[in-house]
Amino acid sequence: MNAEEFDTIVIGSGAGGLASAICLAKAGQKVLVLEQHYVPGGWCHSFHLNGQRFSPGVHYIGLIDDGQSTNNLYKALGVANELVFFRMNPKGYEHCWIGDQKIDMPAGIDALYESLAQRFPHEKENLKKYLDLVERVNKQVQLIPKMKGFWDHLTIPFRTKDMGKYGLFSLKRVIDWHIKDPLLKSILNIQCGDHGLPPSQASFPVHCVVMYHYFSGAFYPMGGGAGIVKAMTNALKKLGGEIRVKQNVTKIIIENKIAKGVELEGGKRIYAKNILSNADPSNTYLNLVGKENLSNKLFKKLSNTKYSVTSLILFLTLDMDVKKAGIDSGNIWSLKNENIDELDNELKNTDILDGTEFPALFISCSTLKDPSSFNGRYYNFEAVTFIDNASFDKFNHKGDYHSEAYAKYKEIIIQKFLNNIEKVIPGAKQHVVHAELGTPKTNQRYIKATDGNVYGTEKKFNQIGAFSFKCKSEISNLYLCGASTVSHGVAGAAHFGVEAAAQILNVKSATLMQADKNQKLRIYDAENEDSWPDFIKSKIENKKRRFNQTI
Repeated sequence: MNAEEFDTIVIGSGAGGLASAICLAKAGQKVLVLEQHYVPGGWCHSFHLNGQRFSPGVHYIGLIDDGQSTNNLYKALGVANELVFFRMNPKGYEHCWIGDQKIDMPAGIDALYESLAQRFPHEKENLKKYLDLVERVNKQVQLIPKMKGFWDHLTIPFRTKDMGKYGLFSLKRVIDWHIKDPLLKSILNIQCGDHGLPPSQASFPVHCVVMYHYFSGAFYPMGGGAGIVKAMTNALKKLGGEIRVKQNVTKIIIENKIAKGVELEGGKRIYAKNILSNADPSNTYLNLVGKENLSNKLFKKLSNTKYSVTSLILFLTLDMDVKKAGIDSGNIWSLKNENIDELDNELKNTDILDGTEFPALFISCSTLKDPSSFNGRYYNFEAVTFIDNASFDKFNHKGDYHSEAYAKYKEIIIQKFLNNIEKVIPGAKQHVVHAELGTPKTNQRYIKATDGNVYGTEKKFNQIGAFSFKCKSEISNLYLCGASTVSHGVAGAAHFGVEAAAQILNVKSATLMQADKNQKLRIYDAENEDSWPDFIKSKIENKKRRFNQTI
């Protein structure tokens, strides 16, 4: 009799869950978001170590310029006015360090072509054809969900002919048909790290979408991932929505194949007309719904579902001027050689403690990507590599996995990371303020990611498109959103969070994606101080002053 009731309960506060919640609240629904972590955001959250901010899941975002899709998304959600983005180095937002070669990927498809054509003149014509193909396939992928009615379906084979021709092939197969130079292939495939599959296993259309997302350049939010989360939670609260942290949902209440509410750790029950899960499908269906409420078909699909790679993330603060070592706001992809398939195999099938360095590493300086975070002295880095989740099986015992053995295991890995970092930033080892390691166990603890995955379900052919998990489940009034439904990444998850809200409201997603003309996203150049307005300069000076008072 005294139980709380809502129109929709959202389980999990990642980008998809928050985007859905905002859309539902805008439509007048009474919305509650439940987050098991002590801060909202899922992979978008930020945290502090000794006063330094880190964002484990937000390293860069694309299509932020005015009129582009991510920009329009934030305007439609009504959060653009609260957001500030910094444009990462347009001359090289990706720095490819492959063996002893260093090649930059500049912003703009034309600039990228000119730069790579100059470096690889023997591949000039092939490169042009390949980049054009990537652009066409991406546009055709985006077109498919918009197909409505008889005429669209009649003409779809002609309007998506490149998808039809290349859609079922791996990235390796398609790029091998077009490009012969191994180093150029590696550069064009470097963003495999953004979906977690090597060229031989990656879906060509998925890789096209990822590449296109950054063709116009890359951007980083002021405040890190937390800047996005703060804007979205503020918008939700203004609309009357509610978000509660440290709320561990242990069960979705099902009666007669209808979702009725949720049960929290401790037994409290909250009821709603709709339940929207931002958790991954295995957590949602197997842990919260329960096998007894699933059809044999869905249970079989879940049993065969594979999740994406897991990661090690080094959160590092250095007390040195890293700009003197050539570090800027661009990401660094450091590979031992140009064979990404070989490196992927080595990362996932070699004992994690073998060797003194990792064969592949992603390195990102968040301090230079977000100049407003600089305290005048320290520079923060996030370095990432992929591993097999089984590397941490020895710590799967019941209870808290933290132990002396776990701490020692991490310390060996940290030193291995630092050996890689030292090659990129000479002298770094002597200037470490602190270095903390995030592991698959960390991902499971704070994000509740099945197998510690970082991109939701694995984006292979049999788990994407028509074979992916749908927003609307087989259980009435239960919906899913997030990286395991249609698309992953900050923007992808948010876009399809809007789609989940549209299905709950029984409207077209385009209805919810009308950009608010009163919203404007502010964008400044991370590399150009002259572009920064006074409030950012004041923010930096205040940060320096407060830091100097503490030392």
